[in-house]
Amino acid sequence: MELSVSFFAARPHSCVLPVVPARPDLKLRRRPLTLRRRSAIRAQVSDPSRCRETDDDGFVLEDVPHLTNFIPDLPSYPNPLHKSQAYAIVKQTFVSPEDVVAEKIVVRKDSPRGVHFRRAGPREKVYFKSEEVRACVVTCGGLCPGINTVIREIVCGLNYMYGVDDILGIEGGYRGFYSKNTSQLTPKVVNDIHKRGGTFLRTSRGGHDTQKIVDNIQDRGINQVYIIGGDGTQKGAALIYQEVEKRGLQVAVAGIPKTIDNDIAVIDKSFGFDTAVEEAQRAINAAHVEVESVENGVGVVKLMGRYSGFIAMFATLASRDVDCCLIPESPFYLEGKGGLFEFVEQRLKENGHVVIVLAEGAGQEYVAQSMHTVDGRDASGNRLLLDVGLWLSQQIKVRLKHFSPSMRCLIINTNN
Repeated sequence: MELSVSFFAARPHSCVLPVVPARPDLKLRRRPLTLRRRSAIRAQVSDPSRCRETDDDGFVLEDVPHLTNFIPDLPSYPNPLHKSQAYAIVKQTFVSPEDVVAEKIVVRKDSPRGVHFRRAGPREKVYFKSEEVRACVVTCGGLCPGINTVIREIVCGLNYMYGVDDILGIEGGYRGFYSKNTSQLTPKVVNDIHKRGGTFLRTSRGGHDTQKIVDNIQDRGINQVYIIGGDGTQKGAALIYQEVEKRGLQVAVAGIPKTIDNDIAVIDKSFGFDTAVEEAQRAINAAHVEVESVENGVGVVKLMGRYSGFIAMFATLASRDVDCCLIPESPFYLEGKGGLFEFVEQRLKENGHVVIVLAEGAGQEYVAQSMHTVDGRDASGNRLLLDVGLWLSQQIKVRLKHFSPSMRCLIINTNN
């Protein structure tokens, strides 16, 4: 199959839902983008330090590395989809190597063309013979709805569409590569795993040892690696590719981003996002019923969203019971005119209750200042977030005690 390394760094979209006026001197922390590979449309470059080339009209391609970058004489073969009955009747079966997708849909007439991404899809030529492929699939990091569906589609797609019979499942995350935890995957084995939660292959955080992993890939004769995981996992996948390139191995590494936060540029939706929004609405509905039943009830619903607030925003729009939505992309302030506390007090006067939805990454700078904490990291290298839901509910109780001594605060943490 023709596969290239595909590492899309998660980053917040530009769509935000401001609730209270933003103070101009307050800036939220933003996660730096990683693994952004850029080149001109016909260039294939693997060194991130020299990957950006811009045409005179401002056209920029954020490209992904390819096997032919370091194996230029690699032979190609006709895509097996040529023989597929489903694809044979389609006029434009394959994606052109020149096809790209623009990052920004709306542009001005005289503005630069801007950043583009290479379009995914089947190519007319591939770089592996089906009978010579030994593929493997691994899942790493936290759980997400739809992981088993992705595993199933990889296995069934390789087998039914490309005629690949040798597919391994690496169990238990990156550690599974060098602890010999593997299973043989066939369409029959994965037939109904999409009906189950979690991950069929099991997962873990950390455990990434590039040398051991690539040694194992080489020893087992694996030449296609499919890695399902989040930001930390894809950083590990990039290291695997770099080691593969260094050794000159004909091994394709494909990173499949796993995030329910929907924080990946260009794509319409990441898998698991719809389920997360649906479950979030249930929590919001429960909070609304609870606070509506008491005097001056305040419901604080904390949702997933480390660096982006798509779950919080979409769940808020779908619910219509939310008074205030706080997300990382939209700075807010607490005190003074137009601040959050004033807004909450006004809502309590008008309705007798208030429901606040916030993404877990919102307002982290306030919590850190209040608790005098130092940033910590988990096993995957992600910054450990402080409990903004608990902190905010406590602050509301303290600041609005004069308004209602009997105020009741309900906290729902959906990500715990």
